[in-house]
Amino acid sequence: MSVRSRNNVSVVGDGITTLIFSHGFGCDQTMWSYLVDHFTSRFKVVLYDLVGAGQSDLSEYDAKKYNSLDGYAQDLVEIIDEFSTGPVILVGHSVSAMIGALADRSQHDRIVAHVMIGPSPCYVDSGEYVGGFKLDDIKSLLHTLDSNYLGWSSTMAPVIMGAPGQPALSESLTNSFCRTDPEIAKQFARVTFMSDNRADVTGLTTPILILQSTDDIIAPIAVGEYLHQVLPNSTLCLVANVGHCPHMSAPSACSEAMDSFLLPWTEGGNDS
Repeated sequence: MSVRSRNNVSVVGDGITTLIFSHGFGCDQTMWSYLVDHFTSRFKVVLYDLVGAGQSDLSEYDAKKYNSLDGYAQDLVEIIDEFSTGPVILVGHSVSAMIGALADRSQHDRIVAHVMIGPSPCYVDSGEYVGGFKLDDIKSLLHTLDSNYLGWSSTMAPVIMGAPGQPALSESLTNSFCRTDPEIAKQFARVTFMSDNRADVTGLTTPILILQSTDDIIAPIAVGEYLHQVLPNSTLCLVANVGHCPHMSAPSACSEAMDSFLLPWTEGGNDS
């Protein structure tokens, strides 16, 4: 099975630098449609589906391999090797921001920067660390998801999306959740919400733009501030937005912040 087929890889745009867009839980690469066209005239753009999501090859799903984020990071490294040219910048939403950090740890020479949208290295409060959830909250969430995935999706997707006044976005996310194989989604949810990647991100020296919504039930501002503290070359940008998907509900604000951050790698800038 080829990497292209496994992850339903799409390549568009033209540029010296490659942007690789990686979606979050319950989503697929179509969720980038509100943002990606802004970059195709200046960058080579690679889109893909995590195995188990979208139009990826479900026969490639291995519960053992994907029982941690490392399996997804391994796939991302293979995508970088096969489809990127020049410097590589990872644009990761939510859990994919941590997948990108893990890939960076294993292949630092190719990855020159990250854009992390709504990232969280750990969702559970621990000591002085504020992740946004108590452990019992996460266990309850996972129990509900296990017992009634479609019902959970219909209820939670609009809450995760937020975006009051844009009901079509909530419908789009709900439909994406409901298209995902329930058994795969249950395992990925457990891997996502029980992960703790604080040690993996701390001290990562790659330049990183953290895009955090001002009102996000999944990744509160405190998480963005924590990441900004432990990532020495990071920039924290708060996007005036309600919800966990500002790349969909506030794409103009996201693209503006990204344009400024990406300038050194844009054709006509200081390509490296």
